[in-house]
Amino acid sequence: MADSAETFIIIDNVSKKFDGSYVLRDISANIHTGEILGLIGRSGAGKSVLINMLRGTEEYRPDAGSITYRFNSCNACGILDLPFPGKECGICGEKMKIKEIDYWALDKGDPMRSNIRRHIAIMLQRTFALYGDMSVIENIFEALGTEMDENQKVDRALDLLEKVNLNHRVMHIARDLSGGEKQRCVLARQLARNPLLFLADEPTGTLDPHTADLVHSTLIKAVKESGMAMVVTSHWPQAINTMADRAIWLEAGEMMKIGAPEDVTKEFMVGFEPKEFEKVDIGQPLVKIENAKRYFYSYSRGVIKAVDDVSFNIGEREIIGLVGLSGAGKTTLSRLIAGLNVVSDGKICVRVGDDWVDMSVPGPEGRGRATQYISMLHQEFTLYPFDNILRNLTVCIGINLPAELAKMKAIQTLHAVGFSNDQIDRLLYAYPGTLSVGEKQRVALAQVLIREPRLVILDEPTGTMDPITKLSVAKSVLTARKELGETFLIVSHDMDFVINCCDRAVFMKGGKIVSIGKPEEIVSHLTEGEARIMFGDGAEE
Repeated sequence: MADSAETFIIIDNVSKKFDGSYVLRDISANIHTGEILGLIGRSGAGKSVLINMLRGTEEYRPDAGSITYRFNSCNACGILDLPFPGKECGICGEKMKIKEIDYWALDKGDPMRSNIRRHIAIMLQRTFALYGDMSVIENIFEALGTEMDENQKVDRALDLLEKVNLNHRVMHIARDLSGGEKQRCVLARQLARNPLLFLADEPTGTLDPHTADLVHSTLIKAVKESGMAMVVTSHWPQAINTMADRAIWLEAGEMMKIGAPEDVTKEFMVGFEPKEFEKVDIGQPLVKIENAKRYFYSYSRGVIKAVDDVSFNIGEREIIGLVGLSGAGKTTLSRLIAGLNVVSDGKICVRVGDDWVDMSVPGPEGRGRATQYISMLHQEFTLYPFDNILRNLTVCIGINLPAELAKMKAIQTLHAVGFSNDQIDRLLYAYPGTLSVGEKQRVALAQVLIREPRLVILDEPTGTMDPITKLSVAKSVLTARKELGETFLIVSHDMDFVINCCDRAVFMKGGKIVSIGKPEEIVSHLTEGEARIMFGDGAEE
C-alpha cells in the first residue's frame, strides 16, 4: 500500500443473518486506495457475503452497521473518483470535493446507488459472465463501451488479453473456452471497466499454479498502477500472502484476526496440519483384481486399452488411492470394481461373507450379491435441494425406518464423518443451499455411508476444494473407517489429498499400473508436469 493512500471504504460493525443465523457479526475494517485486502477463511466463513455486501447486492443488505464510501465528487458532472485531495474532474476540470456516502442508507432507487455500482467490478467464484456466442475479443470490446475509437479499442483489448495470458484465444468463441480460460476472460472484461473497487471472489480457485501466479501478478499490477482498491477472497494462504497488503481471517462470520497476511494465514492454519495416521489393522483382502483388462474400440482411434492387465488386492478397512491424470484408466477400473462394467479379460472378485463373487457374472446370484454392499460417490454428486439434510439422509434415498430410528441413524452417520453435536443440531433441519462446499461434500459422504456399504468408492472427492476443506474431508474418511470399519477406494489426481488420507496408492498411466506403494513413494514416479498438476489445485486445463 502506497504512503499516499487514502481511506476509501469504512466498514463499521456490519452484521447479517440468514434464516436466523449470523453469517457476519460485527465486522469492522477500513480499506485504502491502492490496497489489496485479503479475506481468508473456510467455506461458509462469510467471505462471499462481505464481498456481495460491498458490491451493494440488495439481498446482502446488512442487518446492522454501515458501509461508507469516500469519493471525490464533481458537482457539475456527477463524476466519482478516488478520494485524493485536490483532484480535478477529468471532464470539466472543476475541482472535486470528497464526499462520504453511506451506501445502505441511500434509498433503493437513489441514482447514487447505481453510480457507485458502476465503479465496482466483481469476479464471482466459478461464475462466467460472458457473451457465449461472441469471440473473446468481442467480449472485451463490449466491456470497453463506446467512448474509444476502433483503434484504441483494439489496442486496449489486446493489452488486457496479453495481461491475462489469453492472447492466443483472441478469435475463439467464448463458450468454447475451458473453465480457466473463461475465468481469465472475465478478469480482462472487469479490468476493462477501469473500476475504483475490484472485488475478486476466489479469482484463481480453478486455475493451474502457473496461470494462477500470472493472474495474481496481473491483479497486483492493476491495483498499483491505477490506485484502485481491491478485496480478494481465498481459501489459499499462499494466494493471500502473495497478493494482499493486509488480511482478515473470518471464521463462522466473525473476524478472528486482521493484520499482516503472513501473520493472519499462519494463525488460520493452526490445527489444520496433516496429522499422523492412527494405526489400523488392515484385514484380509476384500477385493481381488487379477490381470483385469477393459478394451474399447473407437472408429477413429482403433482399440483403446482403458485398463490393461491390472492386478492388485484391496484389504478390508484399507483406504487405497487410485491416482493418475485424466485418461489414465482410474474411473474405468473403479466402475469395473463397482460392477457397473465388466472386464474384457481377467477377473475381479469381491468378498461377501466367506464367498468370493465374480463381478463378471450378471444377475442377483452373480455380481448382484456384491453390488448391494458397494456404494459410489460421484464427483458430480447432488443433494436434494428442497429437502432438509435429515430427509436427504433418509426418505430421499429410500431409507425406510421409523422416524426416530432414522433420525438416530442420521446423527450417528454425521458423527462418523466428523460433525460435532452442535454442528449436527444446526444441519439436520437445514437445506443444502445454506451449507458450505465442504459441508455438502461430507453430507454426501454420509448419504453413502448410511446405507452401510462394505466398500465405498469416491470419485474425485475434492474437486477444486480449498486445503482446509480437503483436510476436513480426509479426516471424515479416516473417522468413517475408524467408526464404521469401512473400506475406501479413492479415485483422484490430487496427491495432497491422497497423502493425507490413504494407506497405499496405485499410480496408473495409459491403463497400466506404474507403481504401488505408500503415497509418498509414488511421488518419485511422477514427471515434472504430472507433479505440477497433481500437487497444484487439482484442475487439469
